[in-house]
Amino acid sequence: MIHPTAEVERGAQVGADTRIWHFVHVRTGARIGANCTIGYNAFVDRDVVIGDNVKLQNRVSLFRGVTLEDGVFVGPHTTFTNDTYPRSITPDGRLLDHDDWPAVPTLVRYGASIGAAAVIIAGVTIGRWAMVGAGAVVTHDVPDYGLVIGRPARLTGYVCECGQPLSYDTGAWTCPECGKTYDLPPLNEASR
Repeated sequence: MIHPTAEVERGAQVGADTRIWHFVHVRTGARIGANCTIGYNAFVDRDVVIGDNVKLQNRVSLFRGVTLEDGVFVGPHTTFTNDTYPRSITPDGRLLDHDDWPAVPTLVRYGASIGAAAVIIAGVTIGRWAMVGAGAVVTHDVPDYGLVIGRPARLTGYVCECGQPLSYDTGAWTCPECGKTYDLPPLNEASR
């Protein structure tokens, strides 16, 4: 389902059962998997890759160089950057265009979740099942199952695949909700 107000450019690929809502813009070369939801006014730049079962909330901006693996959730108003040293013009004043610089790749791994209004700086990898808190600014890689919050984002713990924060006791990380245990490093070792 593609809403009539959405613009999906020729050359973009959209998988089966994906829903694209009001005023979304999907650029040529973008690849969106099956069974995704792309929320109101989202922007998916050229050559962005989105896996299956991904949910983008309203006003998410994904710029060239971003890859979201299967099962990723991105909260509203989240922005992914793609240039670590951005400029509008060359030193001689000529306007730069998309062919004048390579996009810095960013990867969000399987099942990760990103909270509302987060900013993801170009070049990071967010690990499998990781969780980024609302409003965080992610400037470094996030480990699998890592929970990061703040500006800049800092590792404060880990989360279960069910989404609940894990508790650390007697050398193991355990989910208080479902009881699953994980073999993850203590925080002081993980943040080195």
